[in-house]
Amino acid sequence: MASFFSLGAEERLGGNNQLLKLRDLIDWGALRPYLKGLCKNEEDSQGGQKAYDPIKMLKALLLGQWHNLSDPKLEESLQVRLDFMLFTDFELSEDFPDETTICRFRNKLIRRGLYKKLFKKINSQLEDLGFQIESARGAIVDATIIESAARPRRMINIFKDREEEDAEQSYEISESVDPDAKWLKKGKKYYFGYKGFVRVSDKDGFIQLSHVTPANEAEVKQLGESIAGLPPDKNLYADKAYVSKENDDLVKKKKLRNRIMLKAARNRPLTNWQKVFNKLISKRRFLVEQGFGTLKRRFQMQRASYMTKVKVEAQLCFKAICFNLLKAINMVEYA
Repeated sequence: MASFFSLGAEERLGGNNQLLKLRDLIDWGALRPYLKGLCKNEEDSQGGQKAYDPIKMLKALLLGQWHNLSDPKLEESLQVRLDFMLFTDFELSEDFPDETTICRFRNKLIRRGLYKKLFKKINSQLEDLGFQIESARGAIVDATIIESAARPRRMINIFKDREEEDAEQSYEISESVDPDAKWLKKGKKYYFGYKGFVRVSDKDGFIQLSHVTPANEAEVKQLGESIAGLPPDKNLYADKAYVSKENDDLVKKKKLRNRIMLKAARNRPLTNWQKVFNKLISKRRFLVEQGFGTLKRRFQMQRASYMTKVKVEAQLCFKAICFNLLKAINMVEYA
């Protein structure tokens, strides 16, 4: 039953508020089984025992990723912003979680790998609402650089991206508080961090899958993980970074339609037909490039907020949830 506070707050915010649309889009209660036990005997800042509703905590985490807030800023915003309170269902009379509680909840979620299950369940709900995610005719895979939250102490042995040079050079030495981040040279620029891999639907660009590797991992070796669970008879689109005999064999074994761009070999330039084929694939790939643009500009995923591969991978997954929900809201609004 809605409280007087929530009724008054909703009237003040109006029906066009994005977070209220997001709140009503998803059946959040259906996610509760995945969160069982996460908020048991959670200590509050005064040392007492406080068990927060895990659905409210999950919504708070998503707000942090949606607005790119640190835990202290999220704690503050939950207490002062009406739309945050209405989205999470926290009441003014309730105790709000502090930054330590938020951090602990997120870490528990990551340790148990629950973010992947939540992502899959939310995508399933969006499918039920009529959005084509897994049911699309094909998928597009690609990777982008995510810089580490840590600053390296000094620049040493750099890996050159495969697009620049076929011979892979990888060095294990790294001086940073982020032990999993690695160096990468792309063009004339140097990056320290990770590569974020995503698979998007070829219909509307919804993210189907994501994972993270250190920045020095070549895309060509990551196709297997990127197409995990993709059903047979789907079109698979990818750029030249994924060209290899092993990947061609893998795509054939998975019974997917190979739409990987073709690459010229030494003394063997592409034919006119092959150039046309690449152009057609390139036009289709704009969906994944557009997705990376939104992840980086709107959701600030150009740099990680946390350190270590598992935490960066979880953050990318949370951003993917936000990305899909935002896309769904916009599609409903402009339908």
